[in-house]
Amino acid sequence: MTLLRLAEASWTDVRDHVASGGTLAFLPFGALEQHGPHLPLSTDTLQCTAVAERLAEHYSALLLPPVSYGSTWDNAAFPGTVSLKPSTVSALCADIAQAVWSFGVTTLVIVNGDYGNRAPVHAAAAALAADGDVLVLDYPGLVEVGDAVKESPWAAPGLCHADELETSMVLALEPRLAAGALRSGLPRAARRLRHAADPLRHPLAERGVRRPARLDGGEGRDDHLVRGRSGDRGDRLSPRPGVSEPAGESPVCFSPRSGASRCPGRGRSGGGARGRATAPR
Repeated sequence: MTLLRLAEASWTDVRDHVASGGTLAFLPFGALEQHGPHLPLSTDTLQCTAVAERLAEHYSALLLPPVSYGSTWDNAAFPGTVSLKPSTVSALCADIAQAVWSFGVTTLVIVNGDYGNRAPVHAAAAALAADGDVLVLDYPGLVEVGDAVKESPWAAPGLCHADELETSMVLALEPRLAAGALRSGLPRAARRLRHAADPLRHPLAERGVRRPARLDGGEGRDDHLVRGRSGDRGDRLSPRPGVSEPAGESPVCFSPRSGASRCPGRGRSGGGARGRATAPR
């Protein structure tokens, strides 16, 4: 059994995949929001799709097309940013989960790519707990990996936005989309964007890329970055009783009758079969 891309499959392909035991599905949930003058609006979607694809390949799972819009309230003033209401994000998660469960998927893993999606995605997962397993992954281990490789400050504590880390990852995934302004005076652009993120009380763009010459995509190509550093703990996604955790640290899975809980020990990811206790993030 191999990875099956839902958008490229026929209905009989899906039927056969699920019948052969492929009941784990991954949903990248991104956003369309500004990432400075040097990165595309699709930055968050590119990254969460890459993570979801790697995981789906590893587990021979079903890969759903990404949701390319999210709740990006903190960047809504920038042209090109398209923000959804939190209730819309929750409704999308719920509808997609119910749909995939209807044809045999037992565990849906939502790979969240944007800070603004966290609350509504977790709210949806908790509401769905009575019906099936939903695991929310929010780049577990990102802070540790970032601290190990970054030479510039975080945009805000534990948050990267259009900075060295995100720029490097986009250069690794889609270098053609990170050209332009990267080579033409970001410091000037940073000063213009100084007050871009008042809701977060941090000049995110100003704290972004300090040394464009260094950003050749090397950090982004490191497997542990693009994979969200889930390699040694990814087996927790296999259907089994477990536990996990929300909002930016460990993953959290919501399961029937078990609700949400944190991963024990180093738990950075979790999962479980439908109807069994697992780990919500």
